[in-house]
Amino acid sequence: MELKAYGLTHVGRQRQHNEDSFLVESDARLYLVADGMGGHAAGEIASRIAVDSISEFVLHTKEEEGTWPHAYDEHYKRLTNRLMAAVRIANTRVLEAMRKDARLRGMGTTVVACLADEETMSVAHVGDSRVYLIRDNQLSRITNDHSWVFEQVQAGMLTEAEAEKHPLRNVITRALGGALQVSPDASEIEMKNGDVYLLCSDGLTGMVPEDEILRLVTKNEGNLEQACQELIDTANERGGIDNITAVLVRAE
Repeated sequence: MELKAYGLTHVGRQRQHNEDSFLVESDARLYLVADGMGGHAAGEIASRIAVDSISEFVLHTKEEEGTWPHAYDEHYKRLTNRLMAAVRIANTRVLEAMRKDARLRGMGTTVVACLADEETMSVAHVGDSRVYLIRDNQLSRITNDHSWVFEQVQAGMLTEAEAEKHPLRNVITRALGGALQVSPDASEIEMKNGDVYLLCSDGLTGMVPEDEILRLVTKNEGNLEQACQELIDTANERGGIDNITAVLVRAE
């Protein structure tokens, strides 16, 4: 399965710094979005550490080789275990940076990562950045937010509509740099011709509803660059209160 990809980020209309980072590494079939937090540009540092650490591990390991620094989960393919190990290493690197520089203490970052072979798209994530799958003109959310409002929705305490407007909707319950150990959620998707995967930060999903995301992506499915641009433009038109990042990957 051939993959084509494009990514774009924008500071938004109300922030001074862009603390989002992303990666499109086509040769390795690796795609990342990280949304940093921490102030004084520390969030930008955290998200860049996450992207660099994950890509370094993935690019320097092979599926048939290597000693795994973390427990191997037999429920997943080796491809997915590589990705989960990379996310855990990124957490350690963020913590190490804070220990070395007191000015960085309190920083953290979300991360959502996709790694593909010829058949499978592996997904791992921590935080509230998301992966969507657009297939047969339908949009499916692959990841569940690690956030307070999502946990309340799961518990039946809030509806989806209430969660979208809740004042605590930006409070995340899991992030890189938040604890000594981190547990990324993972999933594996059997790729089909025509699949489009969207990785994005909450600067997009907080401004643009899912039905609009679906419309913009399908409208520009033949031009991933244009689709990313229109997603970001729409988020800015709706207020652009946060940094906005979108990465689109199409399987052919």
